[in-house]
Amino acid sequence: MNREQVRGADARSTEIERMRMFSRIARAVAGEFDLAELVGLVTDAATKWSGGKFGAFFYNQVDEKGEIYSLYTLSGVPRSAFADFEMPRKTAVFAPTFDGTGVVRSDDIRKDPRYGLSAPHFGMPPGHLPVVSYLAVPVISRTGSVHGGIFIAHDEPGQFDEEAEEIVKAIAAHAAIAIDNAALLAEARRESEARRVAQEANAKLAAIVAHSDDAIVSKSLDGTITSWNASAERLFGYTAEEAIGQPITMLIPDERLHEEDMIIGGVREGRRTDHFETLRRRKDGSLIHVALTVSPIRSEDGVIVGASKIARDISERIQAQEQQALLMREMNHRIKNLFALTGGLISLSARSATTVDELTKKLRERLTALARAHDLTISADAEADRASTDLLSLVRALLSPYEAAHREALEISGPEVSVGGSALTALALVLHELATNAAKYGALSSPQGRLNVKLVHEGETVKLHWTERGGPTIAGTPAQAGFGSKLEKATLSGLGATIERKWDPEGLSLSLDLRMDRLNS
Repeated sequence: MNREQVRGADARSTEIERMRMFSRIARAVAGEFDLAELVGLVTDAATKWSGGKFGAFFYNQVDEKGEIYSLYTLSGVPRSAFADFEMPRKTAVFAPTFDGTGVVRSDDIRKDPRYGLSAPHFGMPPGHLPVVSYLAVPVISRTGSVHGGIFIAHDEPGQFDEEAEEIVKAIAAHAAIAIDNAALLAEARRESEARRVAQEANAKLAAIVAHSDDAIVSKSLDGTITSWNASAERLFGYTAEEAIGQPITMLIPDERLHEEDMIIGGVREGRRTDHFETLRRRKDGSLIHVALTVSPIRSEDGVIVGASKIARDISERIQAQEQQALLMREMNHRIKNLFALTGGLISLSARSATTVDELTKKLRERLTALARAHDLTISADAEADRASTDLLSLVRALLSPYEAAHREALEISGPEVSVGGSALTALALVLHELATNAAKYGALSSPQGRLNVKLVHEGETVKLHWTERGGPTIAGTPAQAGFGSKLEKATLSGLGATIERKWDPEGLSLSLDLRMDRLNS
């Protein structure tokens, strides 16, 4: 084989190897690739096939001083060769590559008129790699932006010809495709991750909405219901199938429709409505107290497209407030009555008492009777709208001071008859007077005395039979009515009650007729 044939064979071998190199790059670009590895591959290929001694791939970067190239990979020299130097900036030599306006190829870059114009070195800094022959090709995205550049250099002049330039340009085009694909892949992965995160967030939000104890409803700006959770179904009685697509006004009483105009007006302006207490209507027509929180719903581009509404059932709190107010009114009423009654007791007791001690004693006894009646109202059912007790319990409470001395002498029987309100206080005073007189003059004043109190329920009337036996002999009806009789008369007239006494020698027999409809007034 002659010299020409050898050269031809060498050329064909070189071309085959070059084609294989491009094939490897193409396969790497088309497949799943590591960008750093691929950029290293193209930089090595560009350095080798252009005839360069060393090469580098720099990518565009912007810092606070403007554009610079940042080293991505090196070929032919270790990375430490650039460790002590600043990255190249957008000087006159580098500008065409930075801007992507063209290729810079020079047999001796030191003689290029653009060289050495920038401070502080006005050329290559001391210790820099000896760059003489210079070839720089921009790597341009399909969108026209400049990713960076492939820079090939040699320490001898005249090393790069037009063929070398075309080779590096072809390799740069492959590099641009690879970087574009990497950017697209990275964006796709970011979008995929964003979708995954959004889906997880939506799933969590959906679970929170589905299992919330509060009714959560969404609606469009025209008031059409678009979502309806399980708590909304429990609160309002409509299923999701019944509610979605219907106007939100189906939940609003006619006299409160203006509230929806006010709320949706705020939503349109981007305002949130917090803890708005109102009434809403259930499917069965009943009304329920709710606290509403309404917030705008925005699309991805920030446009308000609807509203979310959270409705919390506050019926128990409202009922508790109403009951508290009722109890406060009742307490105020009862305290006023007690003060008025106490004032009357003082006035009447003062008229009949002959000494200060007697006045003090009688007032103390009568006020104690009132206190016992009050204790009964306090110990009654705390959840009742009005405090009440039963008549037998009242009798036992007022006779309890005499139980120790007359345990076997007291007989109290009959059905439970509820008594409350002002009737309870009035009967407490009357029964106290009867018990006091029995202890002073009647059956409870004698060790042999006996007292029988019996309740009989007859239709709309309750009869209280008070029978004393075994006390001092009674000579007849008392000639003069005392304070107790005056108090009794004034008290019973307010209850519409009547009392009848029979003064037998063996003891007092008394019948007190009470109207059932007045016992809790």
